[in-house]
Amino acid sequence: MASLVLLQFTSPSLNPPKTHQPTIQNIESCSTMAELKQFHSKFIRHGLSSDNDAMGRVIKFCAVSELGDLNYALQVFDRIPQPDTFIYNTLIKGYLQAHLIDKCILFYSRMLEELVEPNSFTFPLVVKACCVSNAIEEGKLVHAHVLKFGFGEDRFSQNNLINMYVSFEYLDEARRVFEKMVQRDVVAWTTLINGYSRFGLVDEAYKLFEMMPERNSVSWNVMITAFVKSNRFQEAFVLFNRMRLEKVELDKFVAASMLSACIGLGALEQGKWIHGYIENSGIELDSKLATTIIDMYCKCGCVEKAFDVFNGLSHKGISTWNCMIGGLAMHGKGEAAIELFHEMEREMVSSDPITFVNLLSACSHTGLIEKGRHYFKQMREAHKIEPRMEHFGCMVDLLGRSGLLTEAKQLMDEMPMSPDAGVLGAFLGACNIHGEVELGEQIGKKVIELEPHNSGRYVLLANLYAKVGRWDDVAKVRKLMNDQGVKKSPGFSMIELDGVVHEFVAESKGHPQAKEIYAKVDEMLECIRCIGYKPDTDIVLHDIEDEEKENPLSYHSEKLAIAFGLLKTKPGATIRITKNLRVCRDCHFASKLISKIFDREIIVRDRNRFHHFSKGSCSCKDYW
Repeated sequence: MASLVLLQFTSPSLNPPKTHQPTIQNIESCSTMAELKQFHSKFIRHGLSSDNDAMGRVIKFCAVSELGDLNYALQVFDRIPQPDTFIYNTLIKGYLQAHLIDKCILFYSRMLEELVEPNSFTFPLVVKACCVSNAIEEGKLVHAHVLKFGFGEDRFSQNNLINMYVSFEYLDEARRVFEKMVQRDVVAWTTLINGYSRFGLVDEAYKLFEMMPERNSVSWNVMITAFVKSNRFQEAFVLFNRMRLEKVELDKFVAASMLSACIGLGALEQGKWIHGYIENSGIELDSKLATTIIDMYCKCGCVEKAFDVFNGLSHKGISTWNCMIGGLAMHGKGEAAIELFHEMEREMVSSDPITFVNLLSACSHTGLIEKGRHYFKQMREAHKIEPRMEHFGCMVDLLGRSGLLTEAKQLMDEMPMSPDAGVLGAFLGACNIHGEVELGEQIGKKVIELEPHNSGRYVLLANLYAKVGRWDDVAKVRKLMNDQGVKKSPGFSMIELDGVVHEFVAESKGHPQAKEIYAKVDEMLECIRCIGYKPDTDIVLHDIEDEEKENPLSYHSEKLAIAFGLLKTKPGATIRITKNLRVCRDCHFASKLISKIFDREIIVRDRNRFHHFSKGSCSCKDYW
């Protein structure tokens, strides 16, 4: 710093001779601060200490280069008599890159105080700073400055203003800026569409999307992602198919969004097609995309293929390991999940909290009580990871399902935080399974208080009452639901055939082949009655979920989907079904017998896990 101060006393030259231009331009070859300082010394010796071009280049390297030094840039700035707009812009950008957001805005104010006029490069930087710091009032002032200084028609500034107002959640203001633009480019359209999507206004976003004069892959991805995030998977597929017809190139972002849509619908064939496209088109298979592919195969019921992709990766990050362990867990392969965890440890990959959520979930889904206890203890003692709400939830679920209600209740009482609805709901479910009415009633009321609009909480409590014939209390729960305006989640099941996803609702006859499907259901049930099937009519009395209340049991949605699968697939082909609710006892028992009589593997993904029905048994070992 001392040498910098001494050199600054050299007589300045406001108009350096052209012979110095090559020296100035050579600074672009700098790769270290040491080299930069040598150039800076040369500039000063040549009388360029007041030259904005020369000093601007010094400041640019120091302020925005990864190898620079922002403090040095500021020292240089303080010794320039009349810094120009470029220099101010460069330092604002430097502050922005260094995440010193407040200083960006202050430096912009200083620029105005010094009567240095901003240009089209200034405003995008300052607007971005306002976005990041949520500086609403300052953002509005900057908007006024954009207009005052004559940049009301500058696309870059206007696009950034739209983004700013979206980040402030001022969608009306964002729309006003958009509407006043003389020339709207694809960025402006896409930014506003993304804004509407972020706040759940998907239909409004779609209207804008349809009005776009031109679209790029980002526009398509924003709209597809909006449908996926709002669980409108069918519409995401319709849009994706349009995109393919219009020959828009599929990039890794669209691929990731559509893989998520495949997960939502259980659309394995579509997922396989996207995976194949990624492999054949040269799309970069980064860790995030690879993990999404693994997740898709796991959640579409093809865990073996997920494992193939996993084993084929040269590098696996912690998210990838977690995804595969979680995939094995949801398929009831608890021992395999534990073995993969040990392999991860051998590879010296550090665990994180999600690792143990998946590991404890694996123990829960397969009833591995001692191992669950062991890993819950090891998480804290060996890995220094403090249990979170999700970890306690897994342990309560594991202990509760196994009938260890006293231990589960003790664990809840000893939690360092108040148990949330998820933890209490797991315990309520266990009380339901084991008929613990008194304790279940107490917990059930607490859960409803915490989640008054979750229909499943009312269902569990009502079922608990129904099991012991407390019909007046069942009626009270139903009345409470009505008073709260709570609607029960309608049950539906989906099956994908030839790339088309078919959806079935209990007793619905809206499918074009409904007559044949219902005839096949009757045939299925007649066949399995011969080997011991008897409808579990107890469910009709107890459960108040739509499917289980509105019966008959014969036409629950998964039975309709299985019948359709038997009609439309070749003998021996696997039938894969995705269901939004937990599989009921009657359908679970029926599916086991159907798999035996028709010699089919039937894979059902319900709200909690996967069931692999084969040769008369289920992978869950009736532990679900």
